[in-house]
Formats: sequence, structure tokens, C-alpha cells
Amino acid sequence: MGTTGQTDGMGQFADLLGALDVTDPGFIADPYQVLAALRDATPIVHDERTDQWLITRYADVHEALRDRRLGRSYSHRYTHAELGRPDPDPRWSNFHEHERWSLLSLEPPDHTRLRRLVTKVFTPRAVEALRPSIEQVAAELLGECVERRRFDLIADYAQPFSMAVICAMLGVPRGDTRQLLDWSHAIVKMYELATPDDMKVAADRAAGEFIAYTRDVMRAKRRRPDTSLVSALVAVEDEGDCLSDAEITSTVMVLLEAGHEATVNSLANGMRAMLLHPDEWARVTSGAVTPRTAIEEMIRWDAPLQLFERWVLEPGVEIASTAVPIGAEVAMLFGSANRDPRRFVDPTRFDAARGDTAHVGFGGGIHFCIGAPLARLELEVSVAALVERAATVELAATPRYQPTFVLRGLEALHLAVE
Repeated sequence: MGTTGQTDGMGQFADLLGALDVTDPGFIADPYQVLAALRDATPIVHDERTDQWLITRYADVHEALRDRRLGRSYSHRYTHAELGRPDPDPRWSNFHEHERWSLLSLEPPDHTRLRRLVTKVFTPRAVEALRPSIEQVAAELLGECVERRRFDLIADYAQPFSMAVICAMLGVPRGDTRQLLDWSHAIVKMYELATPDDMKVAADRAAGEFIAYTRDVMRAKRRRPDTSLVSALVAVEDEGDCLSDAEITSTVMVLLEAGHEATVNSLANGMRAMLLHPDEWARVTSGAVTPRTAIEEMIRWDAPLQLFERWVLEPGVEIASTAVPIGAEVAMLFGSANRDPRRFVDPTRFDAARGDTAHVGFGGGIHFCIGAPLARLELEVSVAALVERAATVELAATPRYQPTFVLRGLEALHLAVE
């Protein structure tokens, strides 16, 4: 849009914005042509339908993620009325409680304090120590899949694998996997741009049940401490500071939801890409490209998180030479940024050896995904297990994407093993 103004920009880019239709199955199936056209036309544009400023290019997304004049929330600085925003809908009180102390929703000083305490127990070293048990779960589940010769990588492997890892890490029974999955799937619908009320009702109910479950787990860990993450969060202390029950509850829930959804979708989206580019999969199975390298391209090429919002908190903010006012919501289009030719050479090409970790699949700035080391470990182990046990795998059916945009993932990924 440059500096021509919002009204001219809307007229100029109306057709491109109209094509960005999150209810259109064609757009959901392949959003990247629309995103590329919008990115080529403008680095930023206001979308009146959602009252968001869409940021399309890598450099501007990278900067907006780190600009401290923007925040994931504004309630620590302004009232809803001061920014002309409605109060939170009381119908979704459980969901709002679930969000209250989420690291994804906080700003300093609360974010600084909470992240400092959480990172004392959720360290890269602690995550790497999980490798043997994660490899064992991967071998067990994938072995069962390969025996059947045809399987759904999502339902038969990725979901139970991710939930088994998280259950073990949190210290909850693996038998609770189905219930935790149902809660997670319901709650994350609240992050979409167009969520009908019936889904919001289900999400709020799920949030309430998940909160009660997490509090029960915390009480059990206080009675009988163990080596789990929940026990560590209950016990963590730094200079006399510790986590409240509400903070632990939000932390546990967001670790499960964000960790599970991102890992499952990254693996499924990435393996779809691999099998649509068999020469690239052959580079991995031959050992020419390591799983650790390949997973970065799997995340970049078909990002599991397509959009991430922040609010403008101070005057004088300009993004791509465009003034954006206080109280404006900016929406960074991660999928577009990850395919920006200004940053990535030949970005539409899936290159398993690219190994570029500068993609924004895990966000950036103070809100860089705290679970990124665990997600990378799970993806690396899973791809290595597929190479070892299912190197001659191929698509058994045409995969379809879930009817969601913000969180991008497949309904199923049916595979056949020779």
C-alpha cells in the first residue's frame, strides 16, 4: 500500500483481498497463489472484513515480531473502551480463563517473569534427555502402522505419538490421550478468523473441562511429586518467586495445545510435500539429507501456523512505510513470509536440503515458541523412523486440508508401504 492511504489501498487491492477467503475450499486447499499475488502487490494492507492490517513480506513480518511497540495483548496498557474494542464475550469465560496466563497472550513484565520460571524447567537439555523415550514411542507406533501396510499418518501415528510424548512429559496417564485430543481440537478452533458460535460453545466447554483436569493433576503432583513437568512447575522457584495455580494451568494447557497441533500438522504437511516431491524424499532416505535438515523445509514450505496477530500499543508505528495507529491489530501472514522471494531463493520449490532455520514457523521475538526444541526433536525422530521403517512409502489417497486457515493441517494422510 505504500503511503497512498488506506482508502486508495482498499480499492486497489479489493480483488486480492476478496480472493483471500478463508471459507473457500479452493483457497484452503492452496492459499499460496493468493498470498503470493497479495505479497507481490503490497507489503501491508488493511482488511476491513476483519479490521486487521495484513503483513505479507518476510522482512516486515520479522520486524513486527520483534517491535516492542507491538504486543500480543493491549489490556495491560489500555481498557477495551479506550481502543474502541468490545469487552470479552462473557459466554466464553472458560476460554478467557484458559488464555489469561498463556505465554502466547502475555506481555512484559508478566511475560518476562512467567517465561523465566517456565524455562528453568523446560530447557533444551531437558528436552534432549527425552530423545530415547521419544524414539521408543516412534518405533512402537510406526512399527504397528507398517505392519498394516496402509495407514493414516495423522490418526494412526502423529496424533498418538505427539500425545504420548506430551503425556509422559506432563506426567499424566497415556490413557487420557483421547480426551486430551478432543479438548485440544475443540479449543484451538477459537483462534480461527471465522468461528461459528456452536464451535465456540464446544471450545468453551472443553476449556472448562481441561482447566478442571489440569487442577486435579496439579493437586496429585503436590501430594506425590515426581519427575514430570507439572511437578517441576509446581515446585519451581526463582529468588522467592513461584508460579500460581492459574499460571501453571494456562502453561500446561498451551504447551499441550500448541505443541500437539504444531507437531502433528508440521509432520503431516511436510510428509505430504515430501511425497509430492519423490526426488526430495529419496535424498532423505539415501542419507544425502539428514532428517534434522529436512524438517526445516517441511515447516517452511507449508507452515502449520499461517497467521499471528499483535496489537499496536504506541504512537508513531510505521510498517512498510505505512502509519499504523494505536489499537490497530496487525496480522502477520507466516505462510506468505516463508515463501517471500526477497528472503528465500526459489521459495516455491520444495528443497529438502535447504535447511534454512530463519523461517518464521516458530514465530520470533519474545514470543518465539518455547516448545520449538521439543517440536524439532519430535519431527526429527519421526522422519528418521519413517526413513528406517517406511522408506518406500507413497500416498494412498489424495489428502485434503481441514477447513481452517490460521492452523493449517490435513484431515488425513493415507499412506501405503511396500
